[in-house]
Amino acid sequence: MASAASRVCESPGCNEIAKLQCPTCVKLGIQGSYFCSQECFKGNWKDHKVLHKIASKGVEGPGYPDQYDPWPHQKFTGKLRPFPQTPARCVPSHIPRPDYATHPTGLPVSEQQVKQVAQIKTLSDEEIEGMRVACKLGREVLDEAAKVVDVGVTTDEIDRVVHEACIERDCYPSPLNYYQFPRSCCTSVNEVICHGIPDLRPLANGDICNVDVTVYHRNFHGDLNETFLVGDVSPAAKKLVQVTWECLDKAINIVRPGEKYREIGNVIQKHAQAHGFSVVRSYCGHGIHQLFHTAPSIPHYAKNKAVGVMKAGHCFTIEPMISQGTWRDELWPDKWTAVTADGMLSAQFEHTLLVTDTGVEILTARAQRNGQPYFLDKL
Repeated sequence: MASAASRVCESPGCNEIAKLQCPTCVKLGIQGSYFCSQECFKGNWKDHKVLHKIASKGVEGPGYPDQYDPWPHQKFTGKLRPFPQTPARCVPSHIPRPDYATHPTGLPVSEQQVKQVAQIKTLSDEEIEGMRVACKLGREVLDEAAKVVDVGVTTDEIDRVVHEACIERDCYPSPLNYYQFPRSCCTSVNEVICHGIPDLRPLANGDICNVDVTVYHRNFHGDLNETFLVGDVSPAAKKLVQVTWECLDKAINIVRPGEKYREIGNVIQKHAQAHGFSVVRSYCGHGIHQLFHTAPSIPHYAKNKAVGVMKAGHCFTIEPMISQGTWRDELWPDKWTAVTADGMLSAQFEHTLLVTDTGVEILTARAQRNGQPYFLDKL
């Protein structure tokens, strides 16, 4: 086996430092594939060699979906197809985790206990500091993912980078096993609105790809996402991504004590519609702190019935999903991947926000370029 930079061993259940890489993977251009020893490599060979077979059959070629068809009768709305996934990644036992991480069904029991309670929690100074730390770490993790988003990189590789960046910061990747979600982040490509599952499909020139990261650190979750431009992206796709970012930015600008949560959707839909785009209705922003998802629920469309008024100490996300065509969505048989009903592109941006006495603090803001998202670096 060839020598490689130190990583975490990919053999299921082993979290030792990995110093060896599979030579066949190196030859085939498969990223990752690090193991701590020959013994671990041999013990994982039966599952691992599947990657070689996939790559040798042309995983990057246009005919590949014909060779992997998990849902023969599925009528897809667009061009994107599911690709195989690698085995689930493990989190070292010393890292604290939320209740759903070890639940057999991934059920977040603590969330279920307060699901019917509409009251919005006001965070204490200590809890606010906990959120600041978790959100700062979440931003660092997304920054690491941003470094590898490029043509030819698989979304599985992005997930690996996110997973290892979480572990390096003593964070649990919040999506992992949340209602049995199988990966450490969401990667939503082209017509995928949200909750795309990272797999072995290489990103193609002209794709747009959203990477949604949430980390759990010392009992608090920090949640954010950005849509990235992959290679040479069409002007129409760039416009969609630009307007989606503007929708989030304009919504953040109204966050202050005394503002109604329902006004967020009015601001977002007004701007999206002015540019000919639609606002997805099936998914919304949410309260966040010790719980991943909780009150308030924050729809992104106009004339919604969101309950509540913003108060200092409230913490929540705004994460508009904006589509080129219809706002309607469909769900793939994996019960996670939400796609546009007409197969047209959809983009998303998300920040975790804290209402302050005088306005808002963006807890997940990017430190560089005055907090602007990465796609602006390429325009």
